[in-house]
Amino acid sequence: MTERFDISRETLLSGELSPHLQAAQDSGLIQLLTDEEREATRHALLERHTPSDDIFVFGFGSLMWNPACEVAGFHPALVRGWHRRFNLWTHLGRGTPELPGLTLGLEAGGSCRGMALCIEAGKVDSETEIIWRREMIAGAYIPIWVQADLGDRTVPAVSFAINPDYYRYGHRVPFNVQAHHIGCAEGPLGPCIEYLENTVTVLETMGLRRGPMHDLLKAAQKERRKHGAGATG
Repeated sequence: MTERFDISRETLLSGELSPHLQAAQDSGLIQLLTDEEREATRHALLERHTPSDDIFVFGFGSLMWNPACEVAGFHPALVRGWHRRFNLWTHLGRGTPELPGLTLGLEAGGSCRGMALCIEAGKVDSETEIIWRREMIAGAYIPIWVQADLGDRTVPAVSFAINPDYYRYGHRVPFNVQAHHIGCAEGPLGPCIEYLENTVTVLETMGLRRGPMHDLLKAAQKERRKHGAGATG
């Protein structure tokens, strides 16, 4: 197993991940966005944001438990018109080419409960740059605006929808296939099941004790016990 590394503010800013990502691109595992391409998407989205205002970012997966940026507050939120799904194959972070993992992306339809991360107005530029370095490595996601219902108010929030044209997009991956890959795949960021476990943990702190993510976790845990960590096939 490749030595484990973590996504943090420091690793994102230092360029520590760059050699790993470059090696992955050289081997054909990923097609990286250039710095210019990534920043162009950020500036285009932020044209709708008033510079004197705080900004919210809607996290539905790992942004809820490892945003890697400075957050002024976390607010349980409901977004309508979008739902989370394990729809992005990862051959690098939490998987391998032999046994890829799966991570979450937003897809149109339904609703999604997650966390709205509040970033202070004076830090919007620096902290959204960190988020873009984290989320917009390649072309897997499309940055979007959503309406996040915080209970006492509704706020516009930045989030990330899956790009259905991306070559590692998993369109409606069958439940049993999701469970197997999530339960058994591992990569430099750790076991894929850890990603799901952490997501479920945050959902439970919000009072969500059962749902699709819980059902998938039970099935993935069963697959992990059945095949063992790092299983193939």
